Amino acid sequence: MNAQVDLHVVEGFLYQEAGYLDRPDLESWLALYTDDGTYWMPASEDQPDPFNHISHFYDDRVLMEIRKRNFVHPRAASKDSAVRCSHLIGNIRHAGSSEQGDLIITSNFQVVMFYREEQRVFAGTYEHHLVPSGDSFMIRHKKVNLINPEAAHKSIIIYL
Repeated sequence: MNAQVDLHVVEGFLYQEAGYLDRPDLESWLALYTDDGTYWMPASEDQPDPFNHISHFYDDRVLMEIRKRNFVHPRAASKDSAVRCSHLIGNIRHAGSSEQGDLIITSNFQVVMFYREEQRVFAGTYEHHLVPSGDSFMIRHKKVNLINPEAAHKSIIIYL
């Protein structure tokens, strides 16, 4: 993809993704991913890859589907309390293209999550690898870099 990226269209897509996670609507969120899509949350700063190092998450499409099914299952522990989230995304920038030709978009995020009478705040940067699809995009890869990846985190009940 060339340097003529319409960031308003990209922003709209990222806001749509955030809206699905805020609800949470994991069925619609998962539909934003390509069949070979991945979601990665490194467990250390500047982690070079998810294969030779431990990560908080490194899910392919199959694992994302399993987590989604577990999250919405009527007997899931996650159903005992509502999950409420608010995603804020800013500083959205075009950062070039991947080796596969995907559009690389970086942004900053803050997520406030309320679950089981406790509010938690997460912040960091996103890196999305987007594949053009009609007048929108699909996500081939999403990397979530927390500002404190080495900190002890309670169970992260939903994708950030």
